[in-house]
Amino acid sequence: MTLLGHDRYCGEIVGQTALLRSHLAGADLGATVPTCPDWTLRQLAVHVGEAHRWAEHIVRTRAAKSVPIEDVADAGGPESDDPAALDAWLAEGAEKAAETFRSVGADTAAWSWAWEHTAGFWARRMTHETVIHRADAAIAAGVTYEVAPEFAADAIDEWLQIVRFAQEKYPSDAATELRGAGRSIHLHATDTERGLDAEWLIEFGDEGIDWRRGHEKASVALRGPLTEVLLAFYRRMAPDGGGLEVLGERELLDFWLERATFG
Repeated sequence: MTLLGHDRYCGEIVGQTALLRSHLAGADLGATVPTCPDWTLRQLAVHVGEAHRWAEHIVRTRAAKSVPIEDVADAGGPESDDPAALDAWLAEGAEKAAETFRSVGADTAAWSWAWEHTAGFWARRMTHETVIHRADAAIAAGVTYEVAPEFAADAIDEWLQIVRFAQEKYPSDAATELRGAGRSIHLHATDTERGLDAEWLIEFGDEGIDWRRGHEKASVALRGPLTEVLLAFYRRMAPDGGGLEVLGERELLDFWLERATFG
């Protein structure tokens, strides 16, 4: 697995947030988000902006432990319900996060909940936090969602790391049930340019999952356009919706999708 580079992640936090803001423009911010039904569109946007500010605070202060969100300045969103205030708040938080992550460098130590405790981890995590929640916003607003292939592929890589991390560190997490040798899942993007290896083999093992990029036969395959593979793998669309198809043991893919969760 090759990461895309710290500076690119920093820039993409701003770029993905700009696209998120474009989805929100003119939308009903009180509408329920179908893929996150506990949230309105405004609450979804505040969640993303809050995450940016929280991660920025952790890195800027070189935090050695988790920081309560109450200790992060301006994290709760603008007091005004004016859409323009929300838009400005989102833009400011993304810019601040990108600036802080970039200025300290990828290897600067900072607490995280995950396998890596660096500013680089947070730059990547906030990129994909925004990539996926931007899809939620686009679905709620009824607008087209697209993401660059290299970022869609990297988001799948990161999600697999998160699932494996949950298996190792949180015995009560549903992901721990994704074990048992002899079962496998193949993700196959059909629309990527040459040079981008956008296929994955995910193997279930007794200790947890392992994966690698490549075209190999599996118990079940999820096949289709990369953006749709990403959205289905994150449970943002049905695995047989759009241009997707499932080949093989559909029940194994459903088993994965029901249990590959975290948080």
